[in-house]
Amino acid sequence: MKGVMIQGTASDVGKSLIVTALCRIFANEGVKVAPFKSQNMSNYSYLTVDGNEMSRAQGIQAEAARIRPTVWMNPILLKPRSDQTSEVVYLGKAIETFSGKEYRDQFYEKGIEVIKESLIQLESEYEMVVIEGAGSPVELNLNDSEMVNMKVAELADVPVVLVADIDRGGVFASIIGTLDLLKPSERQRVKGIIINKFRGDLSLFEDGIKLIEEKTGIPVLGVLPFIENHMIEVEDSLSVATEIMIEKDGSDERFEKLADNMKRHLKWDLLKEIIHQWGRR
Repeated sequence: MKGVMIQGTASDVGKSLIVTALCRIFANEGVKVAPFKSQNMSNYSYLTVDGNEMSRAQGIQAEAARIRPTVWMNPILLKPRSDQTSEVVYLGKAIETFSGKEYRDQFYEKGIEVIKESLIQLESEYEMVVIEGAGSPVELNLNDSEMVNMKVAELADVPVVLVADIDRGGVFASIIGTLDLLKPSERQRVKGIIINKFRGDLSLFEDGIKLIEEKTGIPVLGVLPFIENHMIEVEDSLSVATEIMIEKDGSDERFEKLADNMKRHLKWDLLKEIIHQWGRR
């Protein structure tokens, strides 16, 4: 599969927004691109034209890519019902409510199969897939049954770009620590780093970029500014317990502004070369 996966050093580093921007940038270059996230946890859902539920983030990313959102772009949506349980929306339909342990014990194999099926479906319809991870790829106590980060990158066989949030502090430790905790085969898949939510004078961070590249041997593909009022609804699994259904927005200017802003701060040709080189292996 031709594509790239955006993973983060933690939750809320800006993965959803970056995937949204990449979908629009690729679409503007004439690439038939689709978003994908294997599993999302949120009480926000997007109603497709055929009446199915999927994650809001992937629905909006599909809009950015100028394509019709389908459940293949988000086959599993977990809707929290309490601190301990979540309702599972599987290929657009609610099927059962599980505790966290029940979900891991009873649903993992079924989840992996639908992820494989979804990736095959998307590969048959699109030229490229931009995949979004969830949380961190080094939640070591969960890695034996994870199906949102490196397992998905492996199934899709795509390179990974790691995103870190500089606004929250600790960006060097979060990047280097994440890479050090990955298995060697997983680390070899990480081909780029993006620093997100930067405020201030970028020239003051030039030494920081050099240090990260020297310490990791991985190129920094961009330092993205903190974007105020971007008007793109982002994933939010924790702050609101009420269900919100969202239909197609129709507004397009917000995607163009986001794409233009991000592309200016990315080494765009290098990112494309990483994707193409991986596909030619």
